[in-house]
Amino acid sequence: MRRALAVTTATAVAGAAWAARRALNRRIGRSPLWPLPALEVPVSGHSPRRALRALIVSRTQPAQDVLELTLESPELPAWTPGAHVDVTLPSGLVRQYSLCGDPADEGRYRLAIRLVEDGRGGSREAHAQLVEGAELELRPPRNRFELLPAPSYAFVAGGIGITPILPMLRAATAAGADWTLLYGGRSLDSMPFLDDLAAYGDRVTVHPQDEVGLPDLTPLARAAPGTLVYCCGPEPLMRAVTEAAQDPAAVHLERFAPSAAPGPARAFTVELRRSGGVVEVGAEESTLAAVRRELPDTPYSCEQGFCGTCQHRVLAGEVDHRDDLLTDQERGESMLLCVSRAKGDRLALDL
Repeated sequence: MRRALAVTTATAVAGAAWAARRALNRRIGRSPLWPLPALEVPVSGHSPRRALRALIVSRTQPAQDVLELTLESPELPAWTPGAHVDVTLPSGLVRQYSLCGDPADEGRYRLAIRLVEDGRGGSREAHAQLVEGAELELRPPRNRFELLPAPSYAFVAGGIGITPILPMLRAATAAGADWTLLYGGRSLDSMPFLDDLAAYGDRVTVHPQDEVGLPDLTPLARAAPGTLVYCCGPEPLMRAVTEAAQDPAAVHLERFAPSAAPGPARAFTVELRRSGGVVEVGAEESTLAAVRRELPDTPYSCEQGFCGTCQHRVLAGEVDHRDDLLTDQERGESMLLCVSRAKGDRLALDL
């Protein structure tokens, strides 16, 4: 009885805070669309990000083999276009999915999941078990694909890569920026959210590969000065976009998988300065796996080097970075434990 009362009280407090925040936004006339500050949630070996609970209020199929979920909860934090959330599936697997709804729709998240039959099992579980009325655990949004202010944008999406791009279109439109979208896929049946995109008229070019072949990316080389390119999709598409762009430095990419297989590895030693331990990392195991033998609560998620959950500060030693996520500045002081290793015989971590 006491536990039930505590849960009810916590829910009531969260609901009141949510309502107050909405009322404040209306009173001060704040637009949640543009610009919004980046929402970053600190991650450390001893302070994993808090879990959120949300109810699945809608389950639809916007395209062949694509599951769309709408989640609701008064405790869902604000987010910015390009953000993703870590979703804990019923089995305990954690997967990352981009938010594809409207940031102005407080207390509601929308995400889409493509079924990958030969994947690691997360999408199959999601399609089979995430049903309307079920409760879902997730972690607060993170954004490493943030939409930066610019006079114009060239958006390129492939398949399910449309998900982080959708909110960007709303934000760019609200900001009065010029933009175009090239949206490709295997076939029209496989491409979700075509109805949403139809509202933007000729700004959007839909390119089903089975009907018209590979997309023409040469217009990227003629983009107006200051145009930022945002691309999410399969690795060959992102590689082609980077090569075609007038200014590769203006290209922003969001990957759902590592860009390349890692090279050969060798064993090394990791010193855990804060906890005082030392672990040996075998040639056939990850730094993360070795560290978790000593510190089992060390947080992790994708284990492929693109979500950032296992990023930790490096105190000594040279890192063989094998991720596509960290900036040059971040690589100078930290590493992703799941894929990166030591270049030498030893590393010291702030763990």
